[in-house]
Amino acid sequence: MKIDFHKKFTKKFEKFPKNVREQFYERLTTFEIDQFAQILNNHAVHYPYEGCRSINITGDFRALYETSGDTFIFVHVGSHSELYK
Repeated sequence: MKIDFHKKFTKKFEKFPKNVREQFYERLTTFEIDQFAQILNNHAVHYPYEGCRSINITGDFRALYETSGDTFIFVHVGSHSELYK
C-alpha cells in the first residue's frame, strides 16, 4: 500500500488546526492497518466526487481519496458541509 496526497489536499490540510491534523495522522495509521475499520466510517461518495471514498477524521472533518492500483491518493479534505454543499 502506498499513500500519496494531491497538491490541493496538502494546501488545504496545512491550514487546518493542529488538533485536526494530528487526528488525521492517527486515522491514517488506522487506515494503513485496516482501511475499513469501523472508526473510519469508510464509504463511497457520490456527486460531485464520483470514484472517491470518504473517511472520517473527526466528527465533522472528512478526507476523500481515490485508488490507483495499490496507491491511495488523498484528493479532498474539509468539513462535511464544505465538501457536500
